[in-house]
Amino acid sequence: MSGPQCCENPPTLSSRCGTGSVAEIGGLKAYISGPSDSKHAILLISDVYGYEAPNLRKLADKVAAAGFYVVVPDFFYGDPFAPATTTLQVWIKSHGTDKGFENAKPIIAELKSRGVTTIGAAGFCWGAKVVVELSKVSLIQAAVLLHPSLVTVDDIKDIKAPIAILGAETDHISPPELLKRFEEVLSTRPEVNSYVKIFPGVAHGWSVRYKVEDEETVKRAEEAHQNMVDWFNQYAK
Repeated sequence: MSGPQCCENPPTLSSRCGTGSVAEIGGLKAYISGPSDSKHAILLISDVYGYEAPNLRKLADKVAAAGFYVVVPDFFYGDPFAPATTTLQVWIKSHGTDKGFENAKPIIAELKSRGVTTIGAAGFCWGAKVVVELSKVSLIQAAVLLHPSLVTVDDIKDIKAPIAILGAETDHISPPELLKRFEEVLSTRPEVNSYVKIFPGVAHGWSVRYKVEDEETVKRAEEAHQNMVDWFNQYAK
């Protein structure tokens, strides 16, 4: 499910943030960072606020520094959720995760055509559902979900790629109880490497919508970022 927590702490979007650049790939604009000759690519699939969120681009640069070619697509075609002008319930009708899943396929195809051999994907809130769908059909080699939204127990039953699920202690969308159910399902599937981690003292969205002055949340976000990079180093290289 999605709800008000999806919209808390909205970022101030900026087309100029980050050390990478914006280019077209697979028919979509995307923020791209990292060595273009890398054989290992990572898709970062945003929450409802889209690919111009500064903290997300900062994270893309961090992942790129580990040797990955990082792609942050604009799945919303320049129309991220804007709480001042619409409601989430209205916006989501035109920006479903099913569209995100379909739009990711040409990006993956283009990456492979360029010689990329392994692809990992991390999804944040809205983006987590897209990552799950990509994993179900073996389009990615590693998956990370951060404070997921819209992901169900049945989804987890069909995951094929190694998956790390990083959740928040305070999360009304994917509460710890739900993540523990995910963990129980995954424990019955030893063929899928996995782990579930719940971060204390933080709320839904913390990994990319933290406030820089909130030292404790920043610390937890950086811990989650490192967990994600470690997962990709293990399964997407």
